[in-house]
Amino acid sequence: MNPRNRNILIVVIVVVIVAIAAFFGFNHKSGGSKTANKTVNIGIMTGTKEDDAIWSTVSKTAKDKYGITLKFTHFTDYTQPNTALKNGDIDLNAFQHYAFLNAWNKANDGDLKAIGNTTISPIRLYSKKITSLSQIKSGDTIAVPNDASNESRALYVLKNAGLIGLSVSGDTLATVKDINSNPKNLVIKELDAAQTPRALDSITAAVINDDFATTAKLTVEESIYTEPVNKDSEQWINIIVANKKDANNKIYKEVVKAYQTEATKKAIEKAYPDKRKIAAWGLKLD
Repeated sequence: MNPRNRNILIVVIVVVIVAIAAFFGFNHKSGGSKTANKTVNIGIMTGTKEDDAIWSTVSKTAKDKYGITLKFTHFTDYTQPNTALKNGDIDLNAFQHYAFLNAWNKANDGDLKAIGNTTISPIRLYSKKITSLSQIKSGDTIAVPNDASNESRALYVLKNAGLIGLSVSGDTLATVKDINSNPKNLVIKELDAAQTPRALDSITAAVINDDFATTAKLTVEESIYTEPVNKDSEQWINIIVANKKDANNKIYKEVVKAYQTEATKKAIEKAYPDKRKIAAWGLKLD
């Protein structure tokens, strides 16, 4: 081979080697960048500064431990986040409890699936006339919300308080027709949930949802009984939800792990020292 041709061959070989090196280097960097840039869009309700503080803690854990960036889409209407998830507009949502999800799936032919517990907001029995359960007398009137979901929850609260008995278990919606024991002959008055705080002026007690209790400026200390976290209240635990096809997605499972940490638990306790919300994972439900 003459010197000119040899020099051309050397140049060609060098160019090929450089091209191959650049190709693999680019692919390696691209792959690494894709792995490092994991973003998950979570649908949540427009919340309070307390809820924002909790999610801020979760976001930090997700980023620091799993390399996941959490992005949030805020909703103002409870009918929106599940539809957005089903349509693929968001990756996950975190705004509802098991009972709400089950009802939504049934009504909308959905297959959304819970992938992790977050918190529960216990509801409470309030009174302006008495200060303890033992003061409830025969024939007293107790108000409960009249919508199917909240009425059921309130009746289970009265059951756990030992005031009534029910013929159904905690995974079934209860109505006043399911009361099979009422030793004090209590009058159960069904009212619109928003009206239950106002009823306290004229009746003995009322089971009041946390949102309406907060609006009415009723403090936890004023309640005479708090809903326990057990099998009867399990369906009211709030959850992180995915599409069924994504239920085993590794990244989404890491989001759940980022939520279910001691740091998040402390953030919840700091945000809600009155225990209006409590951490609801790893619980032993009797």
